[in-house]
Amino acid sequence: MKKSFTDEVVAIDTTDLRVGIVVSTYHDFVTGPLRDGAMAALTHVGVSEKTVVVVEVPGAFEIPFAARQAAESGVFDLIVCLGCLIRGETPHFDYISSAVAHGIMTASQVTGVPMSFGVLTTNSREEAVARSGLGSTNKGWESAIAAIHMVDVARRLHQMGSTKADR
Repeated sequence: MKKSFTDEVVAIDTTDLRVGIVVSTYHDFVTGPLRDGAMAALTHVGVSEKTVVVVEVPGAFEIPFAARQAAESGVFDLIVCLGCLIRGETPHFDYISSAVAHGIMTASQVTGVPMSFGVLTTNSREEAVARSGLGSTNKGWESAIAAIHMVDVARRLHQMGSTKADR
C-alpha cells in the first residue's frame, strides 16, 4: 500500500518548528476553512499550536508581501500561504493569480524560507468550497504538509553541504 503524503511527513521532526500562516481574509468562507485545514495538518504531524502565528491580509495580492516580511523577520522556519481567487468576467483574475504565484515563489527564493502555495485559483465559488472542505483533501492541509516537506528537503540539503565541506 502506498504511503500518503501526510504519512511521510509524520516521520519528519517537527519539534519546535515555527510556522507562519499568511491568509487572505477576502472570500473568508473559503480561506477560513483553508486556515483551519492547515492548522489541523500541522497539529496532526506534531507541530505545537503555540509555535504557529497566523497573519491575516486583506486579499491574495497582499500575501507575497506579508510572507516575505514574515520570512525576513527570522522568526519562522516555513510559511504557509493561503488565499482564494475566483475567476470573474475580466482579466483581473489572470493578473492577480500570476502576480501572487510569482510573488510567493520569489519571496521564498530570496529569503530561503520554504513557502507553500495554498492559494486557490478557481472558476467558481463551488470549486473553491469543494477544495476547502474537511479532511486531508483540504488544500490548506495539503499546503501545510508541502511546506513541512520542503523544510525537510532544505535540512537534508544543508546536511549534505556540511558533509561535503568536512571532506
